[in-house]
Amino acid sequence: MKPNHLLLAAAASLLAMAAPAMAKESDQGFTIAVIPDTQNYLDYSHQSEAGFPIDAREIFIDQMEFIARNARSAGGDIAFATSVGDVWQHGSRSMDAEHVAKGLKAIPNPVFGNYLKPEPRTLTVEMPTARAGYSILAGKLPFSVVPGNHDYDAVWSDSRWPATMKGDDPMRYGMLHYGGLDNFRSVFGSDSSFFKDKPWYVASFNGGADSAQIFEAGGYRFLHIGLEMAPEDDVIQWAQGVLKAHPGLPTIISIHDHLNIAGERKPIPAVDFHAVHKEHNSPQLLWEKFIARNDQIFMVLSGHQHGQSHAVDKNEFGHEVYQILADYQDRGQILPMIAPNAPKAALGDGWLRLMKFDFSGAVPTVGVSTYSTYFHTSSDRMPSYPALYKEHEKPADTDAAFGAEDVFTLTLRDFKERFARAAVEAK
Repeated sequence: MKPNHLLLAAAASLLAMAAPAMAKESDQGFTIAVIPDTQNYLDYSHQSEAGFPIDAREIFIDQMEFIARNARSAGGDIAFATSVGDVWQHGSRSMDAEHVAKGLKAIPNPVFGNYLKPEPRTLTVEMPTARAGYSILAGKLPFSVVPGNHDYDAVWSDSRWPATMKGDDPMRYGMLHYGGLDNFRSVFGSDSSFFKDKPWYVASFNGGADSAQIFEAGGYRFLHIGLEMAPEDDVIQWAQGVLKAHPGLPTIISIHDHLNIAGERKPIPAVDFHAVHKEHNSPQLLWEKFIARNDQIFMVLSGHQHGQSHAVDKNEFGHEVYQILADYQDRGQILPMIAPNAPKAALGDGWLRLMKFDFSGAVPTVGVSTYSTYFHTSSDRMPSYPALYKEHEKPADTDAAFGAEDVFTLTLRDFKERFARAAVEAK
């Protein structure tokens, strides 16, 4: 953020910018940075040129600079970064040709009317900001970006599900659907400068909407697969081929939608790709068809559903799969601190996830923490954290329970036995 926009939360925050915040671990430890939904930072209407009190894009740029500054190549500890989608906010066109050909029809929506309009500033403001941000990571570390629903070219309200505007009715907001990924591919496609000819970018499908990366850290070679939202069967078949080409590697999946805030594999009722087209696989179907059937998949990372949760379920082989949701897009405490008279606006407040893998003990662990590049602190070191966010996100939780969703430790009980081959093959 610009100096006149900085919150004077603590003098220590100034010192935090002077050096990498995360010292490089031994070969038995490393960190993965998870970048939750960033669309509110990139939203053209959240910039000073649009009359907004701050340039919200600067929060996004700060996040990218934090990751680059703490990458292993810069003396830090971050070995890999993954975005779980919704990079930018708006679509730029009306319904795509593929969905028009299928006979779908759009109707007005009383809740999302302005959001559904094609927005040319997606192309001139939001996407260029995304490109500039990820250019900061380029050459610093391997990374992945998957498309979220906001990253599609077109969005509309489906005529089969009009908004009822009734209380707890699942269809009170209607049914939104999305189509086309030309915009996403123009920034993050397999032929983009971010990924083309990179040795760690090992496979792609649908022009890069789905992709695979390999990185080495902690004495292991890891495979990461990024999947588009609610993938169809051809995507699953491609991903199965990637696993076949890299057998036995511990594999992490990033996908925009997987868990809800209760830790269930259920979509948001108003954004249910499977309901609109049965060809799309819901989170539960993806689990049954792909994740649970492949023993080398041990972790799934997602965003989309506003909040935090995690779940541990056993696959068909009896081994644990760690599933983690993080999405902070509703957080908007920065703006009242900077511009008290401004209308409320959700931004995200700079929060992202840091997942610290530790292989030094007999049983590996992953320390999951939540860090704000705006406040320059982690959630557990911020006394006001529950007061700032709990009432809006999980008001029924105790302060301790709320904090425990943002700082916790996973015990990878069977990892070393399960992935012994990957350790032997690591360079």
